[in-house]
Amino acid sequence: MSYRLFPRRAGRDRGQVAIEYLGFIPILILVAMAGIQIGLIAYTAQQAGTAARAGARAASLEPGAAQEGCQNAVSGWLADGTACSEAAGGDEVTVTATVEIPSIVPGWNFDPAQKTATMPLDH
Repeated sequence: MSYRLFPRRAGRDRGQVAIEYLGFIPILILVAMAGIQIGLIAYTAQQAGTAARAGARAASLEPGAAQEGCQNAVSGWLADGTACSEAAGGDEVTVTATVEIPSIVPGWNFDPAQKTATMPLDH
């Protein structure tokens, strides 16, 4: 007489791992999207710093040129959401660049990235 350690249930349990994996896929996708979003936030903050420096450089050479300098310094897909304000004071100009942070995760909205740069005026 043969003795089986495990009764024959393999046929019924065959799809269990696939079902468990399918249930875990949305969590993996959400974690991956969150990682990409964090990278996008860091990239946008770096672009805001670049825009502020370029805008301050442009405004130090020609008053009123900060906006154009800012938009030319950022990536093309971020340029539409980029705004710069310039404030001259004494012998220097300060430019604040504001860049909208795009969201790839539905329902996640972020405040825009803001960076400031100051340059001496070129007389």
